[in-house]
Amino acid sequence: MKRLFTFILTLTMTFSFCVNSLAAAATTTTATETTAATAARETSADTSNTQATGASYGTSKLSGAPDIVAESAVVMDAGTGTVLYGKEASTKRYPASITKVMTALLAVENCNMSDIITYSNAAVNGIEAGSSTAGINVGAKLTVEDSLYALMLVSANEAAAAIAEHISGSTTEFAKLMTKRAKELGCKNTQFKNPHGLPDEEHYTTAYDMGLILKEAMKHPEFRKIAGTISYTLKKSDSLTDTLELWNHAKILRQNSDYYYEYAKGAKTGFTQVALNTLVTYAKKDNVELICVILKDHGADKSYTDTANLFKWAFNQVKAVTPLTNFSLKTAMTENSSIDSAKLDQIQLLNSSYDTNFSVLVKKDFDESTLKTAFKLDEDKKTGRLGYIIISCDDKELGRTEVTYDITSKQGKAYLEGKSLDDNLKTAPVASKRKEAIHKGISFSLRILIAVILIILIMHMIHRHELEKRRKERISHRKKS
Repeated sequence: MKRLFTFILTLTMTFSFCVNSLAAAATTTTATETTAATAARETSADTSNTQATGASYGTSKLSGAPDIVAESAVVMDAGTGTVLYGKEASTKRYPASITKVMTALLAVENCNMSDIITYSNAAVNGIEAGSSTAGINVGAKLTVEDSLYALMLVSANEAAAAIAEHISGSTTEFAKLMTKRAKELGCKNTQFKNPHGLPDEEHYTTAYDMGLILKEAMKHPEFRKIAGTISYTLKKSDSLTDTLELWNHAKILRQNSDYYYEYAKGAKTGFTQVALNTLVTYAKKDNVELICVILKDHGADKSYTDTANLFKWAFNQVKAVTPLTNFSLKTAMTENSSIDSAKLDQIQLLNSSYDTNFSVLVKKDFDESTLKTAFKLDEDKKTGRLGYIIISCDDKELGRTEVTYDITSKQGKAYLEGKSLDDNLKTAPVASKRKEAIHKGISFSLRILIAVILIILIMHMIHRHELEKRRKERISHRKKS
């Protein structure tokens, strides 16, 4: 009896050990992943609903800004739009000829550089007498590229009108398009009534809004090339009666000028008696690229010195950092607790891309390790935008960059149609879940099998014990009789 009890006890302990070991093996990976995911989601909770301030490193955190003469001004990061300096930056002002930055933006967005524009009588002779022109004659046929050089370098009003007619049929309709595009860019206090900036009480903008417009225009290499060109020649042709030499009005770009600023890369000037002097400029030093907008300045010379002084101050205050060099998009997606698991599996299988060199501006003594990154799902299926990577610090957004996918690819089309992506395209997230499910199934089956075997063995031993007991009783009974 003692031997039987010992045997049963041994079997029971062995069974318990096997079950616990298998259970631990089956759950270790899952528990580890769950703990890691929970910790990651708790960490990201602080930034998942972050609202951008647009001025995280404005004058409240940057010190020593210079005094300027201009009545309105703004300095912003050309990449993110973060404001470093503002003076009456949201006050409505007349822009004068810096209006032409929006005209140029719409031209590069809606035309090919080789498209031909025919200069109508209305475009050439319908502008205010004495206003700036390039001297282009009625009937001239110029490319969009040539027209943009005339527009940006010598502020040719006939070029502005001709571009407007080419795109929208009339300057009036084009002005509506200008205002619409400005709103799309986030401009809240801008309205255009013409493509050139000649006086109109209902034609206005702000320093901040003009910064946003220039920021968008700078995304186009054609615009950058033209805005930074010092001189250009329109050659005489069958339709152009004279060769025209175009010299950039922006003295801040010209090395032989007293107002030259070496880091300025592109600019556009403006002036009317009502608007006074206006100037938009972008400059780059090291890896920092900035935009400066000057409105209602009292003299062209003041607009240049105000701009240069603001640039010098800002470049001494900030540096550019690239927090996405070692960034894992899939990890960031997983850490976003607002994305359900089914959606997560699908978006992680897309061949998404983003700018790994995306930079944000911080103070020069800033500790980069305090920056946080997070993925925000914000889809635009027309363009293939999946969402944004948001860089923040102390619950303030410093910048964001788009995450996109190719809507023409097999993956992209399947995703847009709501289909599951092909199994052969699936990677770690789904594969690990399948492996885990299989592992759990095998572990459970094995536990049941071991339990059944042990029960059978125990029952068999009990049965044998009973038989042995009866046999001994019969032998004992025979001996007594």
